Amino acid sequence: MIPRIVSIAAHWLAVGAALTAPAGRLVAATQPSSALSAEEYLDHEGWGATDDRLWPGANSAQKPEDAASATVDAHLGNDDENRPQHISSLGMAGNPAAVNIVVGTGALGRFLGVSEESGLRLGGLWIGDASAVLSGGLEGGDWGLNSLTIIDLSLDAEKRWGWEGTSFGTQFLNYTGQPTNSLAGTVQGFDGLQAAPPFDRSELYQLWWRQSWYDGLLITRLGKSVPSFDFNNVLSAVPVGNDAYNIPAVTGLIYTPIFVNPTMYGRLPGYYDSATGLTTTLAPADNIYASYGVYDGNGARGEHTGLLGPQFTGYYFHIGEVGCTWAAGAEEKPGKLGVGVWHQTGELKLPNHGVDNGESGIYMFASQRLWFQNPGVNHDGISGFVQLGANDSNASWVREFFGAGLTAFGLVPSRPNDSQGVGMAWSFLNDDPQAGSFFFPTHQGPNPPAPLNDNELMFAGYYQAALTKAAFLQPTLTYIPNPGARQDIAPAFASSIYLTVLF
Repeated sequence: MIPRIVSIAAHWLAVGAALTAPAGRLVAATQPSSALSAEEYLDHEGWGATDDRLWPGANSAQKPEDAASATVDAHLGNDDENRPQHISSLGMAGNPAAVNIVVGTGALGRFLGVSEESGLRLGGLWIGDASAVLSGGLEGGDWGLNSLTIIDLSLDAEKRWGWEGTSFGTQFLNYTGQPTNSLAGTVQGFDGLQAAPPFDRSELYQLWWRQSWYDGLLITRLGKSVPSFDFNNVLSAVPVGNDAYNIPAVTGLIYTPIFVNPTMYGRLPGYYDSATGLTTTLAPADNIYASYGVYDGNGARGEHTGLLGPQFTGYYFHIGEVGCTWAAGAEEKPGKLGVGVWHQTGELKLPNHGVDNGESGIYMFASQRLWFQNPGVNHDGISGFVQLGANDSNASWVREFFGAGLTAFGLVPSRPNDSQGVGMAWSFLNDDPQAGSFFFPTHQGPNPPAPLNDNELMFAGYYQAALTKAAFLQPTLTYIPNPGARQDIAPAFASSIYLTVLF
C-alpha cells in the first residue's frame, strides 16, 4: 500500500505542476507575520457589502472579467492562524478547535473592553453536539451528548511592543461528553467532537511563542500546540489575491478522519490531546512550503498529553510535509496539495502482546475548486478533496486509508451563507486476530476479544446553516455499512446535530 500511496502522491505533484503552468497562476502559500484585528478583518472581508456573498473587488454591477481583475492583497499562508473566524458563503470547519490555531471572532475581548489595537485579542467558541445511533451499531437507539468550550488569548508583540514578527498565544479547553462513537462500533469515529477519554476535562490546550524570521521566509512556533493545524490539514485555506476565489473551509464534515488521518490515530497530537513541541515552516516561494515538527509522543503509549506538561521519555513524534498551491485555468480555480511522512519513536504495543520499535507512515491530501457559479463575483460553487494514508505497523488500529468529498457553497436560493457537503472515509484495519483488544481491553471470559473488521467504510452528508455571522446549526447523517470494532456489528445509521457559536 505504501508504494501505491507514493505513486499516487507523485502523480498529484505532477498535476499540481501542470496546473501552475501559464493557463493558471501560482497563489501564495507562505504564512502571515502579523495578525489583523477583528474589525480590520471583518471590514476587509466585505461584511459592509449589501450582499454578504460579494467580496472586495467584486460587486453585482461588475462583469465577471472585471471582478476577476479587481484584486486585493493576498492572504498569505494558513489564514486561520492569525485572523478571526467568520461566517461566509463558504461556511467553516465542523470542529474549528481541531484545525485552527486561533479560534473565535474576538467579540469576547471587545465586550470586556480589550482593545485589539493594543495587540491583545480575546475570543473563543462553544460547540454543543447531540448524536444518536438511529439503528444498528453496538447500541442502536442511544444518544451521546458533548460540549466543548475554548477560550483563546493571543498577543501580537509586534503591534504592542514593536517586536517584529513575534506573537504569543494560549488557550483553555473545557470538554464534557460521552463515548458517542462507541455506540456505533466505529473505529474511525463519526463524531469528531468526541475523542479519547477522559470525557470530562479542563486543560491548558495551547501555550506557544510564534516567530517569523527573515521577512517570513522561516516561521517557528515553540510550545504546546495542536499539530493537526500544521500537518495533514485538508481544511486549511487556499489563499488567493482575489477573495472571491478563496476557500477558507474546504468542508464542514464532522467525522474524525477529516481532522486527522486515521493511519495516525494515537500518533499525531491534536484535538484534544495537544502536545509540547517545535514547528518550523520554510516558504522559499509564495506557492510552496516545507514544514517539520517534533512533539511529545507519549500519546503513543496511552498518556493524555493534553493534560500534561512536556515529557522527555524517549517517545517523540516527528513529521514533515511539503506542499504547493495553484490557481487553475482562466477562472483561476484554487487548489492545494500536501504530502507528508512521519515517524513515532519508542516501543509500541502490538495486539499479540509483542512490541514494535517505532512506526512510520506517509499521507497525502489535496483540495480543488471544481466549479464557480458566478466566476469572479462570489464564492458560490463546488469544491472537492481527497485524502490518503498508510503506515507500517500493526501497533495501529488503521493501516491504510482513503477519503474524498464534495462541498457546495451558496447554491440554495435565499440562503447564500449556507453550505452542504458529502464525504466518504474508508479505512483498512489491523488484521491481527487479537486486534479487537484495542477496543475491548477489559474483556473478561475464556475467549479472546473478537478481531476487528477487515475494513470500515463511512458515508456522511451535512447541511451547515448560518444562523448569524457567528452561529451555525449543522445536522449530519452518517451511514456505516460495516462498523470496524468487531465483525458482527450491524450496519449503523447515525444522526448528529452541532450548534457552533463563535465569540
